Amino acid sequence: QVQLVESGGGLVQPGGSLRLSCAASGRIFGYMRMGWYRQAPGKQRDLVASISSSSIALYADSVKGRFTISRDNAKNTVYLQMNSLKPEDTAVYYCNGWAGSVDYWGQGTQVTVSS
Repeated sequence: QVQLVESGGGLVQPGGSLRLSCAASGRIFGYMRMGWYRQAPGKQRDLVASISSSSIALYADSVKGRFTISRDNAKNTVYLQMNSLKPEDTAVYYCNGWAGSVDYWGQGTQVTVSS
Protein backbone atom coordinates (compact mmCIF):
# COMPACT_ATOMS: atom_id res chain seq x y z
CA GLN A 1 0.00 0.00 0.00
CA VAL A 2 1.24 3.48 -0.90
CA GLN A 3 0.15 6.72 0.73
CA LEU A 4 0.74 10.08 -0.93
CA VAL A 5 0.76 13.34 1.02
CA GLU A 6 0.88 16.68 -0.78
CA SER A 7 2.07 19.98 0.64
CA GLY A 8 3.03 23.44 -0.56
CA GLY A 9 -0.23 24.85 -1.84
CA GLY A 10 -1.51 28.30 -0.96
CA LEU A 11 -2.43 31.73 -2.18
CA VAL A 12 -0.09 33.50 -4.59
CA GLN A 13 -0.31 36.57 -6.79
CA PRO A 14 -0.28 36.31 -10.57
CA GLY A 15 3.28 35.92 -11.80
CA GLY A 16 4.36 34.32 -8.56
CA SER A 17 5.77 30.88 -7.81
CA LEU A 18 4.95 27.88 -5.65
CA ARG A 19 6.54 24.50 -5.17
CA LEU A 20 4.35 21.52 -4.43
CA SER A 21 5.73 18.41 -2.79
CA CYS A 22 4.32 14.90 -2.61
CA ALA A 23 5.82 12.45 -0.13
CA ALA A 24 5.16 8.77 -0.70
CA SER A 25 5.25 5.90 1.75
CA GLY A 26 6.30 2.40 0.83
CA ARG A 27 9.20 0.84 -1.03
CA ILE A 28 8.08 1.02 -4.63
CA PHE A 29 8.30 4.77 -5.22
CA GLY A 30 11.34 4.42 -7.44
CA TYR A 31 9.44 2.12 -9.75
CA MET A 32 6.34 4.29 -10.02
CA ARG A 33 5.33 6.79 -12.64
CA MET A 34 4.35 9.93 -10.74
CA GLY A 35 2.12 12.77 -11.82
CA TRP A 36 0.37 15.93 -10.82
CA TYR A 37 -3.26 16.51 -11.75
CA ARG A 38 -5.48 19.49 -11.07
CA GLN A 39 -9.18 20.06 -10.81
CA ALA A 40 -10.87 23.44 -10.90
CA PRO A 41 -14.45 23.89 -9.64
CA GLY A 42 -16.94 22.44 -12.09
CA LYS A 43 -14.24 20.97 -14.30
CA GLN A 44 -12.72 17.54 -14.77
CA ARG A 45 -9.43 16.47 -13.27
CA ASP A 46 -6.67 16.97 -15.82
CA LEU A 47 -3.06 15.85 -16.01
CA VAL A 48 -0.58 18.69 -15.48
CA ALA A 49 2.73 16.84 -15.60
CA SER A 50 4.12 13.34 -15.20
CA ILE A 51 7.53 11.83 -14.64
CA SER A 52 8.55 8.26 -15.30
CA SER A 53 10.71 6.06 -13.11
CA SER A 54 13.62 7.05 -15.36
CA SER A 55 12.75 10.76 -14.93
CA ILE A 56 11.29 11.39 -18.35
CA ALA A 57 8.89 14.30 -17.92
CA LEU A 58 5.77 15.20 -19.86
CA TYR A 59 3.69 18.37 -19.56
CA ALA A 60 0.30 19.66 -20.52
CA ASP A 61 0.56 22.37 -23.17
CA SER A 62 -0.93 24.93 -20.79
CA VAL A 63 2.01 24.66 -18.36
CA LYS A 64 4.98 24.00 -20.66
CA GLY A 65 7.80 26.39 -19.95
CA ARG A 66 6.30 27.44 -16.61
CA PHE A 67 6.08 24.25 -14.53
CA THR A 68 8.79 21.68 -13.80
CA ILE A 69 8.23 18.24 -12.36
CA SER A 70 11.06 16.40 -10.64
CA ARG A 71 11.59 13.50 -8.29
CA ASP A 72 14.01 12.51 -5.54
CA ASN A 73 13.88 8.74 -5.17
CA ALA A 74 16.09 8.83 -2.06
CA LYS A 75 13.41 10.94 -0.35
CA ASN A 76 10.39 9.22 -1.95
CA THR A 77 9.22 12.65 -3.06
CA VAL A 78 8.00 14.25 -6.26
CA TYR A 79 7.91 18.00 -6.77
CA LEU A 80 6.10 20.46 -8.98
CA GLN A 81 7.80 23.83 -9.35
CA MET A 82 5.26 26.33 -10.65
CA ASN A 83 6.45 29.67 -11.99
CA SER A 84 4.69 32.55 -13.73
CA LEU A 85 1.42 31.46 -12.19
CA LYS A 86 -1.83 32.62 -13.75
CA PRO A 87 -5.34 32.88 -12.32
CA GLU A 88 -6.37 29.98 -14.55
CA ASP A 89 -3.89 27.77 -12.66
CA THR A 90 -6.20 27.98 -9.64
CA ALA A 91 -7.30 24.46 -8.71
CA VAL A 92 -6.88 21.62 -6.29
CA TYR A 93 -3.68 19.83 -7.23
CA TYR A 94 -3.47 16.08 -6.72
CA CYS A 95 -0.45 13.84 -6.62
CA ASN A 96 -0.79 10.54 -8.45
CA GLY A 97 1.32 7.42 -8.44
CA TRP A 98 0.88 4.58 -10.91
CA ALA A 99 2.32 1.15 -10.35
CA GLY A 100 1.26 -1.51 -12.80
CA SER A 101 -2.52 -1.66 -12.61
CA VAL A 102 -2.92 0.36 -9.43
CA ASP A 103 -3.42 4.12 -9.12
CA TYR A 104 -2.70 5.96 -5.89
CA TRP A 105 -3.92 9.46 -5.08
CA GLY A 106 -3.14 12.09 -2.51
CA GLN A 107 -5.75 14.17 -0.73
CA GLY A 108 -5.06 17.28 -2.79
CA THR A 109 -3.72 20.73 -2.03
CA GLN A 110 -5.38 24.01 -2.98
CA VAL A 111 -3.53 26.48 -5.19
CA THR A 112 -5.15 29.88 -5.61
CA VAL A 113 -3.68 32.51 -7.93
CA SER A 114 -5.27 35.87 -7.27
CA SER A 115 -4.38 39.47 -6.65
